[in-house]
Amino acid sequence: MPKPAAPAAPPAKVTVGNATVEVEIVATEAKIERGMMYRQHLPPDAGMLFLMDKEFDWSFWMRNCLIPLDLLFITKGMTVAGIVANAKPGIDDLLKVGVPSLYVLEVNGGWSAGHHVASGAPVKFENVPAR
Repeated sequence: MPKPAAPAAPPAKVTVGNATVEVEIVATEAKIERGMMYRQHLPPDAGMLFLMDKEFDWSFWMRNCLIPLDLLFITKGMTVAGIVANAKPGIDDLLKVGVPSLYVLEVNGGWSAGHHVASGAPVKFENVPAR
């Protein structure tokens, strides 16, 4: 008799202020470099969480991104360091907030404003592997 399948792991989630998104986690250099490239849609309460290898003033670009995104840079102390709101798809400009962060959360453009999220907001992870 075959073994029953193990239950699926619960989804990873990030709560910023009072708003929660289910996230895809990226932590390898290749996945971080690819990010949201070529994606044509992101569900309203979904995002991508980048687990960086150190706290640094990270910069991102929107090359080959097809949808506008908000980029939330998150400190080691689990607060929003800064936000790049409504980043335009396809641009090669380096986007950064000038403050070190350990994590970056990408969500749909306008998500931060729509949920009244600003710099300094508290952040909580659920089912996100420790770094």
